[in-house]
Amino acid sequence: MNQSKRPGVAEIHVPFRDVDMTGQMFLGSYISYAESVIASFWSSRPDVEDEPKYSATKISCILHRPLHYDEPAIFTAAVDKIGVRSIGFIVSIDTGEERAAEVEIIWQARAGEDQLPVSLPEETRDWLYGFLD
Repeated sequence: MNQSKRPGVAEIHVPFRDVDMTGQMFLGSYISYAESVIASFWSSRPDVEDEPKYSATKISCILHRPLHYDEPAIFTAAVDKIGVRSIGFIVSIDTGEERAAEVEIIWQARAGEDQLPVSLPEETRDWLYGFLD
């Protein structure tokens, strides 16, 4: 997966390992690439003391049309929602001028020891607002 200059954007050519017998990309592969793009985006966040742990609480994929073997695709992460204790990401998957799919991933902030939901740190929230679509 080639990373662009902006964190949260990656370009791929659908590899053979990610397609079924008909040459269409597996649904799980869309989600796997989306998670990688969000991880790239997330790596540029500001450092926060006592940062909570984040875990996915919802993942969904809307397939507009399947990608095929060796087809180029651009995965772009964006912040969709900022809650008190959660962050919603949308990863758009485009090929050429066409939207192929969208993956929604919601993360919840949790305390390190007891894993109970906690509020997002203000520094993180402020940073996220710069990327809100």
